[in-house]
Amino acid sequence: MDRGTEAGATPGPGAGDGVAEHADAGRIPLAVVVVDRDGLVSHWSSGARRMFGTPKEEALGRHAADLLPVSGALPEGVDRPPFGTRATYDGLGPGLESSLDGRLSYPAAGRARLTAAGADRIDVLWWAYPLVGPGPERLLVLAADAGAMRHEDDDVSFERIAPGFALHTDFPGAEELARRLPEILPSMSVGDGARIVSQVLELGYPVLEFSQNDRVPVTPDWGVPRRVERRARRERAMRAAASGAPVPQDLPDDEREDLEYAAVRERLEFLNEVSGRIGTSLDLSRTVLEVSRAVVPRFTDVAGTYLREQVVAGEGFPEGVPDTTTMWHRVAVEHTDEPGRWDDVVPVGEAMPFPAHTPFFQCMTTGEPVLVPRISEQVGHMIAAQFEKRDIRPLITGRSMLVVPLKARDVVLGFMILLRHPERVEFNDMDRVTGAELAARAGLVLDNARMYTYQESVAETLQDSMLPTIAPRMAGCDIATRYLPGTLLGRVGGDWFDSVKLPGSRTALVVGDVMGHGLNSAAMMGQLRTAVQTMAALDLPPAQLLRNLDDLAQRLGDSYLATCLYAVYDPIAGMLHIANAGHIPPVLVRAADGRSELLDLPTGAPVGVGGVPFEAVRVRVEPGDRLVMCTDGLVEMRGEDIGVGLATLCESAAHPAASMDQACDTIIRALNTRGGRKDDVALLMARLNGIEPADVAERHLALDPAEAGRARAVVREQLHAWGLAGLADNAELMVGELVTNAVRHANSRGIELRLVRGDTLLCEVGDDDHTLPILLSAGPGDEFGRGLRLVSALSREWGSSRTGAGKTVWFELTLPRR
Repeated sequence: MDRGTEAGATPGPGAGDGVAEHADAGRIPLAVVVVDRDGLVSHWSSGARRMFGTPKEEALGRHAADLLPVSGALPEGVDRPPFGTRATYDGLGPGLESSLDGRLSYPAAGRARLTAAGADRIDVLWWAYPLVGPGPERLLVLAADAGAMRHEDDDVSFERIAPGFALHTDFPGAEELARRLPEILPSMSVGDGARIVSQVLELGYPVLEFSQNDRVPVTPDWGVPRRVERRARRERAMRAAASGAPVPQDLPDDEREDLEYAAVRERLEFLNEVSGRIGTSLDLSRTVLEVSRAVVPRFTDVAGTYLREQVVAGEGFPEGVPDTTTMWHRVAVEHTDEPGRWDDVVPVGEAMPFPAHTPFFQCMTTGEPVLVPRISEQVGHMIAAQFEKRDIRPLITGRSMLVVPLKARDVVLGFMILLRHPERVEFNDMDRVTGAELAARAGLVLDNARMYTYQESVAETLQDSMLPTIAPRMAGCDIATRYLPGTLLGRVGGDWFDSVKLPGSRTALVVGDVMGHGLNSAAMMGQLRTAVQTMAALDLPPAQLLRNLDDLAQRLGDSYLATCLYAVYDPIAGMLHIANAGHIPPVLVRAADGRSELLDLPTGAPVGVGGVPFEAVRVRVEPGDRLVMCTDGLVEMRGEDIGVGLATLCESAAHPAASMDQACDTIIRALNTRGGRKDDVALLMARLNGIEPADVAERHLALDPAEAGRARAVVREQLHAWGLAGLADNAELMVGELVTNAVRHANSRGIELRLVRGDTLLCEVGDDDHTLPILLSAGPGDEFGRGLRLVSALSREWGSSRTGAGKTVWFELTLPRR
């Protein structure tokens, strides 16, 4: 009980002049001891240690009779013979009686002279109070050194002092005496303290008696001048110790011990506070700022943080010991100097190596703090030499410097340069230890942020590599997409969208969602997306494509489950051919009246379930209609019916927008601002522009070799009509080759020739043969194999695909700029 180890004596009326004057100007050291029912010491204050010379560790648990002159007040049967340190008691105070069970029932007081350990004989005044439960009975003992009250010129007054008891109401300021009494009691709960105070006041307040009528109450008096000076001195010393200054040598031993303890406690509290302030975010930049601001100005005046290049770049864990070629990035500079003083000289973001002779190199290679008590002119010049065209000597010379490494897993990720102003106390060995502990905690937090940044980078790279780059314009339609990563498991998920170019100016539009989150779902998504692209290139009907995808998912494993929406848009026919595998339905916004609707599709089961048929429907669309396809992460929210999200999707999709991108942003804002979204989101919007009939030319050709010349004439005539005469020569040459091949391989049906003018010129030749042509190498004597090589060389793009009736071979030519 540090608070209650000392008390002052405030004299009352009639007190002896010498003692009263002395007590009024000074203080009485007061020992506080608690003895249990077996006579063993259970509380031993620092005042008791100073008065009797016995440390607390040795006093606790010992018999009170071995330590205190109060054997007559102890329970019967527990007195122990003195160990040669006692003198004869002068006598016990009045009212010492015992209860029937042999225990003290009333307060006792006395005076004794004894020899304390390591000290001369002391004259002890003591007061003993029996304390009654709840809990076991105890004895509260207060003791004071009468010698502390001796007046140099009045020995008579000193000899007349005797301990006694009186009603506290007998003295002026009785309420104040009662109120301050808890300050001399052991630390305990409010309830226990109030109960003891009431017992002490009932049994009698401790007083000093000079005569029957002259009495002085014993009570803490923190207001006397010497006490104020002592407290102020302690506070100044504590502040100095907390800032790194040594404990003043002129303090008493007990005060030095208290201050050293306070300094250690202050530093632990500082480290604990710093630990609580850093690491609130896994963002690397924010973490660096938190670390810098946590130490300025409490621990240092300037803090500069440097990190290795790999850490700043968010790459893997840096390997090897740093050397003179290692680049260090200055990522933060926090200081208490005037604003802007450091900005131009040591700007944040600069990268530089450090020479081997600098304290920074020593810190980064050894992984240990480096302390420079004061930066001399010579050391300042050595450090400043590495800064080209900038003189930093005025910023560092004369200051105290501590360089601490930021380590994790025994690898130096960076270091902090800490500087104190010249007028501030220098860094010392205790600061070195504190700085090392601070850097260790900061290094761990920085490494966590680095790992998170690295994993985020890996996740984003993986996700970006798996999502396609979709052209904003396809044949007869415009497309816009959005992808929002989820907030769970590394921002990686299994949602995807895609568009695939199909023969006949058609476009396949795909949105899918692999069930689950994380890398496994992303990897599964990549496999399924590749499979959809492959099967779409084969021009499989939507229902058949989902059937094949379901079979593939079952072969890959039981965990392969995904929903998928697959639509094929034919801009010439103005038709959507759609099949659904357990996905939420798309929204169609009609251009005629701006009305939006959820398309009524057979739901189907997710791919991977197996044994469930898939159905496809055809939907008539008009030029300007918009198709909106998304994953459930956009419309689904925990605790809310999905119908609410779908209704919001329909409403926001119908909102007018100046562009496709703005239309997507409108949907995202309407649905993403509700909060609570954790799943990733894939959104695909297609404006179905269609292709005008005037931009399509078709001709049916017979199975006759002469039809190749007729086809060339048709192509030349049509291209002249469209104003594309510059493409006629190459186009009619390639069409002639394709028609010749078709006549040679067709079975019984005729040949279909179609020209489509869009963003490119598309030429298609179809027949009833299911065998796809192959590009061959033709030698000088070979009769066949040159036709497709000619098409491949002259066209922008070409290809072939199977159809229900046979196959189609096509090529594209780039339109001339207008």
